[in-house]
Amino acid sequence: MTEPAATDQMPAALPQSNPVSGWRRLGAFVGPAISIGILAGALWQVHAFDWHRLIALIPTSPLIWLVLGVNYLSGPVGDWVIFRRLWKIPVEGIFPLIKKMIGNQILLSYVGEVYFYDWARRHVKMDGSPFGAVKDVAILSAIAGYAMTLIMLMVAWPYVQKFGFGINGAELQWSIAIMLGTGLAITVFRNRLLSLPHADLLFVLSVHMVRLLVNTVLTAVLWSLMLPAVPLSSWLILSTGRLLVTRLPLIPNQEIAFAGALALLGGPVDQTHEMITVIALFITAIHIAVFVAMLLLDLAQRERNA
Repeated sequence: MTEPAATDQMPAALPQSNPVSGWRRLGAFVGPAISIGILAGALWQVHAFDWHRLIALIPTSPLIWLVLGVNYLSGPVGDWVIFRRLWKIPVEGIFPLIKKMIGNQILLSYVGEVYFYDWARRHVKMDGSPFGAVKDVAILSAIAGYAMTLIMLMVAWPYVQKFGFGINGAELQWSIAIMLGTGLAITVFRNRLLSLPHADLLFVLSVHMVRLLVNTVLTAVLWSLMLPAVPLSSWLILSTGRLLVTRLPLIPNQEIAFAGALALLGGPVDQTHEMITVIALFITAIHIAVFVAMLLLDLAQRERNA
């Protein structure tokens, strides 16, 4: 006699959530969220602008605008050269790199790297995650800043002793110790901290160094064009001092130190303060205009693709 067939069946397996797909869905909001944050920060700075004063101080010389534009784009172009070698990114990859720079300067440092990492993960075909390359480029940017600062410090040491630039002995000694210690630690633990091949690391470091040098020289040229009564050599000394003050750890960035040094160099202190303030306002205004223009281009592109 046959046994009756079993009527009970095993329940069907419940669908399980995939944590990877969940993170991907969450990651889709990273880029837009950062863009909204940058736009909010830009609008907040717009509201604080003295537009009448800014418009009244707009330079009329095309050469000033040319130098300012080249200096402004030197950072994104340097990054594009780096990632062109690493990932073969197209020419239009310059736009997310500009957004990266604006995000770092308007919001918080390294928020631009988060934005660019999100863009690269969605638009660049490569083996593995882009996180390692973005991290290495950011680390080497800091190391290049330290290396260039030490080189400039040695070259400009007579002027540092003469003009001070707001740097005292104890701060300088501790700053040099921090830079050397950081560089030594990264060298010793580079196999754990850095993932790029040795040749690519040297290339990235070289591009960062060249970019810093170009920025320092173009800043001096821009100042010289705006205040031609002061010799270019004096502006080069002051631009070097500015690099030291802004890059040395533990040294506060005090514009008054530059004005004091310029007074010793024989330049107009009040006009120097005014010029540095005006350039900072122009750069912020350019950030806002460029970012809004790129947002409009993105919207137009999505409308065409819809």
